[in-house]
Amino acid sequence: MSSFLDFGERWVVVTGASSGLGRACAQELSAHGARVLLVGRDRSTLASTRDTLTGTGHETLALDLQNLEAIASEVARIAQDLGRLYGLCHAAGMVETGPLAAMTPETVRKMMTVNVLSGLELARAVARRNVMDPEGGSLLFVSSVYGIVGAAGQSAYSASKGAVTAAVRSLSIELARRRIRVNAISPGLVMTPMTETALAALSREQVAAIEQRHPLGLGTPADVARAAVFLLAPATRWITGIDLVVDGGYCAQ
Repeated sequence: MSSFLDFGERWVVVTGASSGLGRACAQELSAHGARVLLVGRDRSTLASTRDTLTGTGHETLALDLQNLEAIASEVARIAQDLGRLYGLCHAAGMVETGPLAAMTPETVRKMMTVNVLSGLELARAVARRNVMDPEGGSLLFVSSVYGIVGAAGQSAYSASKGAVTAAVRSLSIELARRRIRVNAISPGLVMTPMTETALAALSREQVAAIEQRHPLGLGTPADVARAAVFLLAPATRWITGIDLVVDGGYCAQ
């Protein structure tokens, strides 16, 4: 018997697939029978991710998501080769931490472009009638607990992630008539290479304080990826418009 989370070789686009949450989501999706289109800026790191996936036939697409004008045409082009797409997991993101006084319009603009605008453009491209499976599909945006709670130095990042979860609610209503589900997932602090680098600059006491705010401890990319697979899977057909918090209890306090 196959798992109820089986994707039956449906195509799922995963952004930010070179490392971190994007790579973990791609790995978990492939383990549940999805064929994965890996999207990132660097071909060599995408190829490295592809080598870790379960099964065969996965593809890569080198694409800079800050180039919004190129997204729709690239997705349409590759869909002609691969066939109809089923889903999107937008895990790519950008974060700049700093006080309000240090925030510049250009910094905020870059975060909004990658975290919000590129996701909306990807959703538009994947959900096109000549691209998506006519039976419907599933779109998932990786947001953050910082879109829900406040934190010093995260005002612009929080604004971008709050925009993501707000957009998800409206998209879920708009696309429901075509059987396209739209959800978000909001992770707490997850131990990715980027996180480890950031924590290395802190004292042991500061790291301990952060860990204490997560009652179940810090998360791993796999913790988020498994939740992502659940929301994306064809079997969870009656779940749409939600923001699933996966944070080890951070927001429960």
